[in-house]
Amino acid sequence: MLRGQFNFIAGFTGKMPSETEKSMSAPSGELDDARVDERDREESDSIALPTHVAGSGTLDQLVDTARDYARAAASDNTLKAYAKDWAHFTRWCRMKGAEPGPPSPEMIGLYLADLASGPSPALSVSTIDRRLSGLAWNYAQRGFTLDRKNRHIATVLAGIKRKHAQPPMQKEAILAEDILAMVATLPFDLRGLRDRAILLLGYAGGLRRSEIVCLDVGKDDTPDAGGWIEFFENGALLTLNAKTGWREVEIGRGSKDQTCPVHALEQWLHFAKIDFGPVFVGTSRDGKRASDKRLNDRHVARLIKRTVLDAGIRADLPEKERLALFSGHSLRAGLASSAEVDERYVQKQLGHTSAEMTRRYQRRRDRFRVNLTKAAGL
Repeated sequence: MLRGQFNFIAGFTGKMPSETEKSMSAPSGELDDARVDERDREESDSIALPTHVAGSGTLDQLVDTARDYARAAASDNTLKAYAKDWAHFTRWCRMKGAEPGPPSPEMIGLYLADLASGPSPALSVSTIDRRLSGLAWNYAQRGFTLDRKNRHIATVLAGIKRKHAQPPMQKEAILAEDILAMVATLPFDLRGLRDRAILLLGYAGGLRRSEIVCLDVGKDDTPDAGGWIEFFENGALLTLNAKTGWREVEIGRGSKDQTCPVHALEQWLHFAKIDFGPVFVGTSRDGKRASDKRLNDRHVARLIKRTVLDAGIRADLPEKERLALFSGHSLRAGLASSAEVDERYVQKQLGHTSAEMTRRYQRRRDRFRVNLTKAAGL
């Protein structure tokens, strides 16, 4: 049914389990899930010509082009998350003696209930909602439509949210004094110059960790870039293909070189001898030479956690709690909380489409600056 259709997944299977696979799905758990998942990936149809169309050089090239565009429809992290969602759901179905497709609202409702209640550790409401989005996406790639408004799904999900929903857990903001203490812990070797530029640039730009590592020196340097940098006398301009689309981020020069993000970036590029390609790359073990391999965004998260500990930030808490408090989003929250300027400028820098979203990042704003009680005459 699905063969020859424009299946927009690369690395996912477009096939449902065969009767042989189903017969192997014993509740005893003897099925080698890893082996089946690997076979699923190998059997992926990906994008192909319709079965009634004869292949040709031109059409085959267009298939490759369409496949490349399909891969670019979502970020790598999103695709990985959706892949894990699908793998978890199909494994759950096999354990229950069911098939994952075509989509059954009744079975998906039971799946959501299982996620919320255990016996494994119950998932948060936001994670369950994300799992459902992952299933909807995966079914769409297989030519099916998952109706999230179906009563078997919508009613169960509404009940889960009503019973288990909690206020969103916010990461701690890294404030100005914190970021200064963090960069002060870094050495002045090549690796230290790079990490100092990452922290200062991420903080001043309110950047996501993926936006930091996706930067190239120039436009169109590499095919996997997500933006580039232009230097000016008064600062640097980052052009980013971000989560919400293309946007420009202006990074002004600081009051002194020691804490200026633009100066830190220039120092890193100069001593690493980088004038083309990825801005932030790995270094040799001795920290004296730069490689040509782009850093993974997980490096930013690890860097933040390590320097938070080294700088003694929130030393009143146990180490495990301190590590859990800070993440890549702490840089964005820090800018939103520390920059004492009109809110609209912070909103533009963070790339938010609404002021309400920006306010979620502000950990210490003046909540009662506008007093509607007094304005109403009370």
